[in-house]
Amino acid sequence: MTQERFISLVKAEQESIRRFLLALCSGDSALADDIAQDALVRAYVASGSFLGLSKFSTWLFRIAYNCYIDHCRKARPEETSIDDALAVPADDFSDSSFRYQQLYMALDRLPEKEKAAIALFYFEDRSIKEISAIMGIPAGTVKYNLSIGRTRLKQYMTL
Repeated sequence: MTQERFISLVKAEQESIRRFLLALCSGDSALADDIAQDALVRAYVASGSFLGLSKFSTWLFRIAYNCYIDHCRKARPEETSIDDALAVPADDFSDSSFRYQQLYMALDRLPEKEKAAIALFYFEDRSIKEISAIMGIPAGTVKYNLSIGRTRLKQYMTL
């Protein structure tokens, strides 16, 4: 794949990748941007191995998801607990910069696979088959993660 072709394919997907990672990172745009940058570098380095057996976007999302998982496996510095974050009254999120903060906080409470399945299905309109390829799990497991994730998300959003 030529450098020009890679750049044009990435340009078409970079906003979607960023939205996906922003959801996984619970609205932390700096972290989402860092992971997206890492994913794009890894994709560029591996672009010669892209054989076209899946859509380029599926391949790229898989790399981004793997970068996110790698980040999660690293030891995190001390953070504010989710319970402390949820203790902030909902009225404090009226500012437009916190438009999706309640959703991000609820997503942050989900296990990683459920969070990723929800973000890909609802934020990026990916099919079950694509999600299965991106996450490297069977389609039935994707459906299960979506079902359980939706149920938990509803519970967390109504607290």
